[in-house]
Amino acid sequence: MSAAHGGQAVRVGAMVRRLDDGRTLTTDPDLVLPLASVGKVLLLGEAARRLADGTLAAAQPVELLEADREVGGTGLIGQLSPRWWTVADLATAVAAVSDNAATNALLRLVTLDAVRELARRAGLQHTAVHDRIRAERGPGVPESFATGTARELCAFLADVAKGTWQSPQACQLLRGWLAGNTDRTMVADSIGHDPWSSDGVRVENKTGTDTGVRADTGIVSGRHTVVYAVIAAFAPGAERAAVAELRRWGAAVDRLAGPHRSDSS
Repeated sequence: MSAAHGGQAVRVGAMVRRLDDGRTLTTDPDLVLPLASVGKVLLLGEAARRLADGTLAAAQPVELLEADREVGGTGLIGQLSPRWWTVADLATAVAAVSDNAATNALLRLVTLDAVRELARRAGLQHTAVHDRIRAERGPGVPESFATGTARELCAFLADVAKGTWQSPQACQLLRGWLAGNTDRTMVADSIGHDPWSSDGVRVENKTGTDTGVRADTGIVSGRHTVVYAVIAAFAPGAERAAVAELRRWGAAVDRLAGPHRSDSS
């Protein structure tokens, strides 16, 4: 869907699905759009799969190369002095602050081909990681780090939420990392989450920010468990309209999740 916001076009692909009764809200869920860092959820999935099956160890050291540090963008590890980090460190940094240096180091370890294969095995036909993080994209490299659809992201996270993707341990690892995400400025901004409350809402999500793209996908557990994916692609000058669109979807997620036992939704 192309929505006009103050004369600017915002293309939105979105899906919200409540798992217990299947209630679903959508707008162009099969629209293939750039995902920005939302694609990192697949990288984290491959790391979780390997840790769960024992082919990778959480304490395994990984060297951070200068090429990893030079990508800029989001993150902290590239600005810190240690050259070596554990697999668990890198995954935590990718999930918590979308760390680009950690992303490239972890991607180099598990390989891009393996992340692509994970997506194929999960039944994702249009959602994939295409490349490492780069400071600039020019001729001869993929146009986007990752692309995908809201429907496929929701299908993947629904399996994770139900514990049926790979193994319960892999699902638990991935969900734990996503729960540590510090970015609650998009869809999650409209969700009344309180991880310290026994009857509150738990948000496990991954966001993506790039030129002309804002995206957010996640699992929300309240009275009901809801999965969502909202991707907004926009023209220069329409960033605020795009973020407002994501937050509008967040309100729908909040209603479907229902934070309190007395909620009748």
